[in-house]
Amino acid sequence: MKVIIPIKRVLDPYTQARVDKQTQMVDLTNAKMAMNPFCEIAVEEALKLKESGAASETIAVSIGTDKTVDTLRTALAMGVDRAIFIKTDGDLDLQPLHLGKILASIIKREEVGLVIMGKQAVDNDNNQTGQIISGLLNYSLGTFISKFSLSDDAQSIEVSREIDSGIEVRKLNLPAIVTVDLRLNEPRYASLPNIMKARSKPLETIELSSLDVDVTPRVKVISVEESGTKDRAAKQVSSAKELLEELTQMGVL
Repeated sequence: MKVIIPIKRVLDPYTQARVDKQTQMVDLTNAKMAMNPFCEIAVEEALKLKESGAASETIAVSIGTDKTVDTLRTALAMGVDRAIFIKTDGDLDLQPLHLGKILASIIKREEVGLVIMGKQAVDNDNNQTGQIISGLLNYSLGTFISKFSLSDDAQSIEVSREIDSGIEVRKLNLPAIVTVDLRLNEPRYASLPNIMKARSKPLETIELSSLDVDVTPRVKVISVEESGTKDRAAKQVSSAKELLEELTQMGVL
């Protein structure tokens, strides 16, 4: 069974985002970039399947400009077998629907049995791409997965996901899409020998134009504003009564 792991290059989550006042967009000039943390968890789970013998091959896929190759190299250094790079123009605004269509075409071409991906990217928090791929390919879907196990006959997977009332367990027939949450595992670090080996692993480059995918924007971002967390203050209360009084003074109640 082949496993595909879509990954995304995002602003390092430990870096403060800057907003360009002229464009009203996040300024990524000279910003430190990294693999999306949820994608790292997806890579780790795919590697576990490969190490257990359940997966025959692991494939990382990413979409973006030339610098995206660095993120794919990171996945290869972690242990992924090969990578596919979908090269795009730097000015192109790819939205979840576009990404879903692009990834769906690659998944169909590779005849993949399982797609493991992060539940969302930390840069825009859309949480849409996995669901879109499932709809396009008619694959089973499990979202926000915190526990994962493959059946003995490798025909289905059992997943657990947190819901408001507790833990929900589902059985998904393969082929399937699984979007993973933070509690699933702890991603490994790429060792120096594996980083060196990653340079010799297969990395295929595909021009976006060759996939015949309509990338006409469907959503327009009007502006982006900083959250203003620096101006927020916290106050500890000792009782429900005191909390009620504070909320009343603030005009919330």
